[in-house]
Amino acid sequence: MNPFESVAALNMQGQFNSSDTHKYSVILPTYNERKNLPVIIWLLAKTFNENNLAWEIIVVDDASPDGTQEVARQLAGVYGEDKIVLKPRSGKLGLGTAYIHGLNFVTGDFVIIMDADFSHHPKFIPQFIRLQKTHNLDIVTGTRYSSVASPALDDAQPGGVHGWDLKRKLVSRGANFLAATVLNPGVSDLTGSFRLYRAAVLRHIISETVSKGYVFQMEMMVRARALGYSVGEVPITFVDRLYGESKLGANEVVSYASGVWTLFRSV
Repeated sequence: MNPFESVAALNMQGQFNSSDTHKYSVILPTYNERKNLPVIIWLLAKTFNENNLAWEIIVVDDASPDGTQEVARQLAGVYGEDKIVLKPRSGKLGLGTAYIHGLNFVTGDFVIIMDADFSHHPKFIPQFIRLQKTHNLDIVTGTRYSSVASPALDDAQPGGVHGWDLKRKLVSRGANFLAATVLNPGVSDLTGSFRLYRAAVLRHIISETVSKGYVFQMEMMVRARALGYSVGEVPITFVDRLYGESKLGANEVVSYASGVWTLFRSV
């Protein structure tokens, strides 16, 4: 008999209709995502349920004026308040602090961070989980700039970007090239924001991270490498947001370049 299937073991770890006894918490930062939120949550719920995974979604909304919070409350009524957990903040306080805030409320032992604007498709999450389990990884990150998973994953397809003009593609490629050259982070897509972490690992890395905004994602991977955590990559296709406007502007580009230099000197 498999000892993990004994009555005592099941009582300790919880009973699931799956060999995966972990719980996956998604932290979803939002600002003016009223139209996108029902779509992304439906896709996440579908993905988790089809794969018999325990899950929850922490919606961290920065006082959106478009009614995002009301939509989140309605979705909690549909899926259950244990599945959709709204944890709003008083204003637009930044992406990095949104993850810190959301992490205070997760109950899963793995945490997924992703965008709410449908740029990141939940269909890649089972691949993240499979790669993590196969190689006992601490972090799995999505990459737009690799054709293969690392370590290898049989059904991975080449990554890519859809919906960007040439200028934005060149800016993103240039940003990653700059960071890879200066910081040697060991991943091909340092500016991506679709990742799976062990919850304890994420808490440790966040406690060491000092950057805010879009530089936060980059520093997290640099810190992970410096702290000795294992990182895998899964190719993903990134699709530009369905509704609303991109929040990336000139100030973020300048902040990114400054952040690369700061990390080069401090890590």
